[in-house]
Amino acid sequence: MENKGAIELLLKNRTHSRVPSDAKEFHEVTKRDALRQLERELENLVKTAPDDKKDNFKDEMKSFASLFGRFLQEDGPSVEWNRIEKLPDGAVKEYASLNSPSNNEEIRAMLNKLVVVKLNGGLGTSMGCHGPKSVIPVRNDLTFLDLTVQQIENLNKTYGANVPLVLMNSFNTDEDTEKIVRKYTGFQVNIYSFNQSCFPRISRDSLLPVARRYEVADNMEAWYPPGHGDFYESFQNSGLLKQFIKEGREYLFLSNIDNLGATIDFKILDRLLGKSQDGVCHEFVMEVTDKTRADVKGGTLIQYENKLRLLEIAQVPNEHVDDFKSVKTFKFFNTNNIWAKLDAIERVLNENRMNMEIIVNNKTLENGLRVIQLETAVGAAMKVFENAIGINVPRSRFLPVKKTSDLLLVMSNLYSLKNGSLIMSPQRMFPTTPLVKLGDNHFSKVKEFLGRFANIPDIIELDHLTVSGDVTFGRGVSLRGTVIIIANHGDRIDIPPGAILENKIVSGNMRILDH
Repeated sequence: MENKGAIELLLKNRTHSRVPSDAKEFHEVTKRDALRQLERELENLVKTAPDDKKDNFKDEMKSFASLFGRFLQEDGPSVEWNRIEKLPDGAVKEYASLNSPSNNEEIRAMLNKLVVVKLNGGLGTSMGCHGPKSVIPVRNDLTFLDLTVQQIENLNKTYGANVPLVLMNSFNTDEDTEKIVRKYTGFQVNIYSFNQSCFPRISRDSLLPVARRYEVADNMEAWYPPGHGDFYESFQNSGLLKQFIKEGREYLFLSNIDNLGATIDFKILDRLLGKSQDGVCHEFVMEVTDKTRADVKGGTLIQYENKLRLLEIAQVPNEHVDDFKSVKTFKFFNTNNIWAKLDAIERVLNENRMNMEIIVNNKTLENGLRVIQLETAVGAAMKVFENAIGINVPRSRFLPVKKTSDLLLVMSNLYSLKNGSLIMSPQRMFPTTPLVKLGDNHFSKVKEFLGRFANIPDIIELDHLTVSGDVTFGRGVSLRGTVIIIANHGDRIDIPPGAILENKIVSGNMRILDH
């Protein structure tokens, strides 16, 4: 298809504007042509695969063609703003209203019906680290993966249970993760892993794959993992879904591996599997928490066409983005901690009803080529399950480490470590975490960040910290209230050992020299 104008029109169609009826027929022809050309290119790609990989690769490309076909068919917004309904009573349960199970036998029985899944497809590159993000040390030289294994092993030992850990890797993390997982051989946790799909990036100009050959390693930029919504199909294809159902397991608990607050929760488990079931089988539970100004871009829950569903900022018409960000209008946001019934996942997949909104992610490759990657979000499947609910959980269940500012929090005396779980210090007067902003130029990479602190400051009484420029911290520094430290370009500020900064602004140049 050489008509670049037609392609641009086709892509514009996905924005929030009406298409004149006389253009529709033209668009339909353009779409059919685009799909046919893509399928032809995918067939050529499959031919380049080794014989022992061909069948799997063919299935993967078939899934991609299906996703691409849906992308072409989706005209306009997936949500019409004026059709969003008020959340019905009971759609979001309060965590405080849930019961805590106390009988160890009951807890053991519930744990044995559970599978823990961690999304492990991301790299640590944004924080200046090589390899999977899950192997970045976050506390006492323990990595995200170490802490996860410790948490589950502790429960297995304490209750005589057998909760397995499942890692969903991507082609970016699979090889390294497989090597690292070997060190847990002696632990009381069965660890399984599988790979999510590997899809070809599409040229924005031609709507055809950038990749020319099967070998991903030869041209990593031509491929991408298609978001965590790919979990369901890849989990089934791995054979693990069927295996766990055969074992008598009923629910999975899925979360991002970098969310240190996402631990197995007995109150939620009891609601799904224990004595406090309300007579309704909830096939899908999304943990949400109260939205703050720091979370305005996070997905939220809405009622739409009589179903509870996830609304992401990418689905919001431009004129309603401010409404979406309003803490008053949408009080909750999605933590991406998901509980789902295994046999319900199997049923929905077998009925071919796993229909998730497509997120179009535009990227520019290093060579300047503009590409599109089509992704889906795991929480977007909520609408296809029966009796789905949200549970409004404490903020402590959402503790992601995306930047070094988050790392500062989890490494500090704000938390103590117990059996792989971070527990907020009882000395903290209020349960909210401080707002921390560290300048990108000097603090964004883990190695740089660690080099600027003789040790992590005492932040038990900190509300807000902003640091910008060339700043270092001596040993035993205490930060309280609101502290702003700005070193102007060319200046350096050394905060001296033992300094106590309370509601202070420090700027200019303050350098401590050895003599």
